[in-house]
Amino acid sequence: MPQTTKTFRWPQLHSIILLACIVACLALHVPAQDAPSQAAADWKTVEAAIGRPGQMQPGGVIKFGLPRKDLHITLEGVEIKPTLALGSWLAFERDGTAAMVMGDLVLTENEVQPVLLKLQQSGIQSAAIHNHLIGESPRVLYMHIASHGDPAQMAKAIHDALALTKTPAPDAGTPSAPAADLGFDQKLVEQALGHSGKVNGGVLQVAVPRSETIHDSGMVVPPSMGVATALNFQPTGNGKAAITGDFVLLPAEVNPVIKALRQNGISVTALHSHMLTEEPRLFFMHFWANDNAIALAKGLRAALDLTNSAK
Repeated sequence: MPQTTKTFRWPQLHSIILLACIVACLALHVPAQDAPSQAAADWKTVEAAIGRPGQMQPGGVIKFGLPRKDLHITLEGVEIKPTLALGSWLAFERDGTAAMVMGDLVLTENEVQPVLLKLQQSGIQSAAIHNHLIGESPRVLYMHIASHGDPAQMAKAIHDALALTKTPAPDAGTPSAPAADLGFDQKLVEQALGHSGKVNGGVLQVAVPRSETIHDSGMVVPPSMGVATALNFQPTGNGKAAITGDFVLLPAEVNPVIKALRQNGISVTALHSHMLTEEPRLFFMHFWANDNAIALAKGLRAALDLTNSAK
């Protein structure tokens, strides 16, 4: 009997090749972790050093809120909530194996010098120390930091400096209380501002980024690292709100915004820098008023329209 040789027909070979390609493509497109989970995992050593969890922000930034719930500050009869003007924060952005950290530490007068010394001894650079409000009691000051280095080491240094203050530890997993009625129409306020916000700790917070890309030390600084205009509304009853925050401004915008705020009954409480080497140069203008929330929102919008802010 003659010997026969088996051969693959072309349709069979084509099917095998196609199946191998599909399997290879699926293997390439199944990551071990999705991107947000991986980004969060990259910051675990920083969270451990800070001693509290952070919140991921756009651009791979991690941000830590450190509200000064221990402070009882009043201004013009209003007891200021931590989320209105007493929220320390830190934000880290990767730069290869290093990182940039920026932040704003809310401090009592007697905490300033010990914290400043500790930060300097640890190589953490300060960018500003100043007021944001006028007439609050007891007085509080704000220390801005901007530094670059190993992220876990910087986090540990900042943690050790904050240990010299009475900044509370993070809440131990207590459930969030249901959102209380603000006492003013949030939608109408947001409509007047032209931007929506979120309610945090009984305060409506609205962040408006600038249209420019901000750089510092050769890195892009995202809005979440302190370069977005902040507009905060704390209800004070009968449709009124105490407002504060800061406008992030180019030099040419400073005086037009001052004029617009004053024409709408909003006090300017501080004008200064928060950074040292940012490009373009920025000024930060803080404000205060306590009046009808919608009327104040319209006043803020008048000032906002004089800036190159995102629409």
